[in-house]
Amino acid sequence: MAEAKDFEMISTVDGEFLTYKGLPLVREGNMICYGSMDDECVLQMNIMTMKEEDGKQVPDKIIIQIVKTDKNLPDHERIVKQDMKSGFYDAFELGLIWLERYRTAH
Repeated sequence: MAEAKDFEMISTVDGEFLTYKGLPLVREGNMICYGSMDDECVLQMNIMTMKEEDGKQVPDKIIIQIVKTDKNLPDHERIVKQDMKSGFYDAFELGLIWLERYRTAH
């Protein structure tokens, strides 16, 4: 079994997380997470399929979720809202709207 020291995290640029509108935007494999883990919830996007566009592979079907950051909750209770969209732009735009609405309502 591999030990934690055997893995290297490559989620930073020059020691800092990438940010968008002041919040961290992190991708690991097919999972993209936007928001601070110190907040009540974050936007999570899971790339389910890719498609070829202009000779490049780009995200196609993406599951978007607003997820509570409270690790004490069971997984099924952490998901606040969920949907599937085609294309990264549409998924990210809808996710940002959901996240902002949730943050202002709570």
